[in-house]
Amino acid sequence: MRDSKRPKWNLAMTGTTTALVVLAMLGTKLVSIPIPATTGYFNVGDIFVILAGLWLGPVAGCVVGVIGPTAADAMGYPQYMLATAVTKGLEGLLVGLIGGGRHASLGRKGFAAAVGAIVMVAGYFVFQAFIYPALGQFIPLFNFTTLSAALVEAPLNAVQGAIGASVGFGLWKAVAGFNPQGRNDKPNGS
Repeated sequence: MRDSKRPKWNLAMTGTTTALVVLAMLGTKLVSIPIPATTGYFNVGDIFVILAGLWLGPVAGCVVGVIGPTAADAMGYPQYMLATAVTKGLEGLLVGLIGGGRHASLGRKGFAAAVGAIVMVAGYFVFQAFIYPALGQFIPLFNFTTLSAALVEAPLNAVQGAIGASVGFGLWKAVAGFNPQGRNDKPNGS
């Protein structure tokens, strides 16, 4: 495929990955593992945010991170939309900045996925422990969590992040050999 068609392919893959995030998160809600302390839920949407960053780069990672998970939150967890948009957008952006690109080493890709997981855990912790309690004093929608509740949820978010990073990295390895330009983009070091 010529370079002129690459932006269209990236746009199509960004849209597809965004839809996968929404489906993954909605599917998780059907067989939901709620986290009562913060009214949150365990989900696997990070898999596709990390995949998008590794495979399609920082812009797509950010777009997928903002749109997919936030749309899923809009369908049942609107109090999390702000935290999700900021946290998952930053997650996808940083994964793409660190590990995006066809020439990043396998180790760099793995490191980027791990950073994405850490960003997700830290982002939700900051929102649940500090930002939402402060906003909750003025906006009732955000009056649902505390520092102690955030401490309860952090280990569960760490498990979610580890699953997202490892499966997202594994999916990237599976799709990295596919290149619409016809060149072999197998992961470096494999």
